[in-house]
Amino acid sequence: MTRVIDFLDHGLSRNPDGECLREGELSFTHREVQRHTHRIAHALHQAGAGKGARVAFFTPNSALAFIGMISVFRAGAVWLPVHPRNTLEENAEFLRQNACDVLFYHSRTIAEAEQFRVSVPSICKLVCLDMATRDGPAMLDWAAPYPGYFVEQEASTADDIAWVKGTGGTTGRSKSVLITNRNVAALFATFNWCMPLTAGHRMLAAAPISHGAGTFALCGLTNGGSTVFIERAAADLVLDAIESHRITTLFLPPTVIYNMLAREDVRSRDYSSLKYLIYSAAPMAPERLHEALAVFGPVLTQTYGQTEAPVMLTYMSPEEHLLSDEAQWRKRLKSCGRRTAFALLEIMDDDGRILGPDQVGEIVVRGDFVMRGYHENPEETEKASRHGWHHTGDVGMRDDDGYFYIVDRKKDMIISGGFNIFPSEIEHVLCGHPSILDCAVVGIPDPKWGEAVTAVVQLKPGASVDVEMLHGFCRERLGGLKTPKRFEIWDDLPRSSAGKVLKREVREKFWQGQERRV
Repeated sequence: MTRVIDFLDHGLSRNPDGECLREGELSFTHREVQRHTHRIAHALHQAGAGKGARVAFFTPNSALAFIGMISVFRAGAVWLPVHPRNTLEENAEFLRQNACDVLFYHSRTIAEAEQFRVSVPSICKLVCLDMATRDGPAMLDWAAPYPGYFVEQEASTADDIAWVKGTGGTTGRSKSVLITNRNVAALFATFNWCMPLTAGHRMLAAAPISHGAGTFALCGLTNGGSTVFIERAAADLVLDAIESHRITTLFLPPTVIYNMLAREDVRSRDYSSLKYLIYSAAPMAPERLHEALAVFGPVLTQTYGQTEAPVMLTYMSPEEHLLSDEAQWRKRLKSCGRRTAFALLEIMDDDGRILGPDQVGEIVVRGDFVMRGYHENPEETEKASRHGWHHTGDVGMRDDDGYFYIVDRKKDMIISGGFNIFPSEIEHVLCGHPSILDCAVVGIPDPKWGEAVTAVVQLKPGASVDVEMLHGFCRERLGGLKTPKRFEIWDDLPRSSAGKVLKREVREKFWQGQERRV
């Protein structure tokens, strides 16, 4: 059993009449989800979107979107999750790059869907999830006439592509990561091995389902239970949902956990239902992690992965967070855990040599987790696969007990609030400002965001600029996520002999005295 849909059907069959998905007053049983996904798979094939077709979703968190996602796997098609917080052109480029065939959208994103209709020529069908539009009936009505059981004419295999996700791009163009059924099978097996969920478990999808929250929700579905969807990962909404829905399992970026801890009522809430509070997507400050353990109880668990090797290369269980010795827990809580059973992790130097304990190098991985490669990008695929290992770009070390520690990043990527942000796009926008000569965008330590996007700019001779106006200039062109949270104006930027800005020296100014560089 190596196809994504086989694992999902296993979960859907465990409690047919129990609730599977809930969003507000909207609710579906496992049996209903299974029947809907069979019909939607038929409809996709009828629309020409069969095995290997690219099917994208541009939607806020939605139970209907999740049903659509399962339908894509059943049809043997390929899921293309589109991040709603990216710029419109960035998402359009991702869809063009992957020759998107079908786009599912929500009524709240209808304006963007109209623009994708024009800017992505390969799209042959658009379907609104929740209401009738010019494109036809809402998704469930569109699929209703078709039979309630679907069998692929040409069954998918372990090495067929299950989903494609974008990485963002350090040089302007995002790389599309090809994840196979085999990769996802390794993920599902590892999740259930590490976090065995009992009957009646209840997951919360709060962060965007286009990213980690959707991946974890799929993992949870393989063992039955149900998933509750909320609009966004706001601290008050998450806390309310935990109590009212008796949530057992959820994934949150550290920033959301920090916001929850900052609320006055956080210690008066009922967390007795919680079994696993997964924090991932960015490092979490040990002091905040210790506070979270005191508030939420022994439920904190950590995973480490990346788009190219999803989510669970390492794992640190709730029990591993609990140490009585202060020196031990201060060290342990800086770790991202030990390698999982389907991932072989090592530390490698620049010459391809495997390093021993307590030696710093790049984290590399082998095993069924690792992507097939980057779509139509053999050079980057080869670069990421040097010496027969996948190179994560993360600099780390492993201790004698097998715990891994991320201490720096080879790449310039910034992780702010759990989202990957690439400086080159921001620098390009800033350099288009009439007063700016040059700039460097770096992530600096921040207690809330993990890293705060910071722009250091050098002005043209005789020029001046208002920082508030500069903030508005960026926000208009980049959106809130990528707009720097801080601007500094320097007389000169450090440069190499060739005149290139030495970003590492800019970054060093802000990270001096920090033990960890991410």
